[in-house]
Amino acid sequence: MLCARHVFRCFKWLERAGDRVTGAAGPYFVGLAVVLQAIGAASFFTVIQPSLPLRWLTTPPCVLIALNLFTHYYYVCTVPPGFVQDEVLQPGNGRLWASPSQLRPSTGVRWSNHGIVLLTASTTPCRRCGLMRPERAHHCRICGRCVIKYDHHCPLPAGINQCVGLNNERHFVLFMAYLVLSTFFLSILGYSQALEAVGLTYSKNWPYIVPQLAYILTYMLSVVICIAVFIMLCWHLWGVARGETSVEAQDHEVYKRIARDRGDNFVNSFDLGRSTNLRLFFNIGPDGYPWYTLILPLRIMPYTDGRSWARRKGFQRHQGIQEGEELTDDDDDDDA
Repeated sequence: MLCARHVFRCFKWLERAGDRVTGAAGPYFVGLAVVLQAIGAASFFTVIQPSLPLRWLTTPPCVLIALNLFTHYYYVCTVPPGFVQDEVLQPGNGRLWASPSQLRPSTGVRWSNHGIVLLTASTTPCRRCGLMRPERAHHCRICGRCVIKYDHHCPLPAGINQCVGLNNERHFVLFMAYLVLSTFFLSILGYSQALEAVGLTYSKNWPYIVPQLAYILTYMLSVVICIAVFIMLCWHLWGVARGETSVEAQDHEVYKRIARDRGDNFVNSFDLGRSTNLRLFFNIGPDGYPWYTLILPLRIMPYTDGRSWARRKGFQRHQGIQEGEELTDDDDDDDA
């Protein structure tokens, strides 16, 4: 028993050390991500794009994908995720802000009650910082603050150096989507130039600004990133379609076991069906924003401020677990 306690303390120490390293290295990851994106864009538009057929037709979509990639990355790095103690995010009125399909209040629930049940979130004290926080909020060990609809803290692989939460989760998913698109097209359309760069063609002249070695490394990295981020994107979209965050997905597995042990079934009260979950997440539709906000890099508001949540009709809480059985953030006590 004593040996197990020492092993547990050792792992907790390693976990906290990893958090400190991750937090300190975050800005460098952001700088690296910006450099890699810039090199990738330069490689595409100086090597691949000039050789595309019908350039007047193919160039605008390429520019739009690159614009979405850079803009959503900027948003996900700079938009606060939604800290509990911060003021509620307010909509802007600049050119980068989209207009909603209908006029809605600037605070509170930003979705009409047509077909959707909206209930005020219950609040509980955080065991780490002591703040009263609404449902779906979790404490981030790296930031040291509670985040509404906390998904994860992301230093790698996207390199955003902050949490993904209510206010920036949409930008995070769209950034991954456009990163997959951009690396996919670079990998497919730049295949012949990659063969040319490694000397597997009859051409001995490399007439491009980007050096051959830089292009080869960029191409190889694009293939790897496309595959890796595509898997991450599918996993996140699957969670969105099920009405749960990454943290909640882990919690719900525990809830299912608890409910199964007592002969009950666990039902996620935030799961309104795949179509509705996706509409609420991206906040598009008659009660949200126009669909073109998915292809134009515009800012929009989430469907709620995090103090109220859409639930299944007839559900006040999750089915299958009782009050007090909800999981909280891990205690930092070494003796836990």
